Amino acid sequence: MTSPAARPGPTPTAGATAGATTGPAAPSRRRQRSTRLVVAAVLVAVALACAVAAIASGTWAVAAMGAGVAAVLGAVATRITHTEVADTRRAWARDRAEQARGYAALTETRTAEQALYVADTRGRITRHEATIARLETRLADAAAEATATRDELAAEQAKVLAVEKASADQVARLSSRLAEAEERAAMAIVRVAELEQELDVVRSELVAWETTGHGEDRKHA
Repeated sequence: MTSPAARPGPTPTAGATAGATTGPAAPSRRRQRSTRLVVAAVLVAVALACAVAAIASGTWAVAAMGAGVAAVLGAVATRITHTEVADTRRAWARDRAEQARGYAALTETRTAEQALYVADTRGRITRHEATIARLETRLADAAAEATATRDELAAEQAKVLAVEKASADQVARLSSRLAEAEERAAMAIVRVAELEQELDVVRSELVAWETTGHGEDRKHA
């Protein structure tokens, strides 16, 4: 979006520029031109009338005088016409010069507006590029942080899995030891029972031996 100072305005045409630069003087020049042309036309008509009157008189002196007056009036009319043509050319030259100055001023204004627009656009582009670079830096930092977080999470998950595996192995070892202990305890109970039976048997034999041995000893005595 362009700034208000950089927005180009409507381009004036050559006729509008000429009207703006020569507007006040144009009616007076037109009035002078019309007056001069009317005077020149009247002089030519008077000269023609004098010539016609001199020819109609039939007198040489009147004809010569009429021819002289007609020549003078024709010369004056020619001079007026030449002056009008010269003034018109000078007016056109002034108009063209004023139009050229107007176009030069307009060109300078447009050039200044274009320079302001270019400077504003470059400033905006620079700001946008700085913003993009800053966002790219933040994005790279965020990506690096996300990668580091994923790595830390993977490491923690590996630790948890290792602990869980170690715990499972430890539980399995403890379970195995408990089973072995229970088995040894059962075997010990069985062994105790066997030993108790053997002890009972031995006691019974001892009682029987004592009973039998002492009886025989008493008989021999």
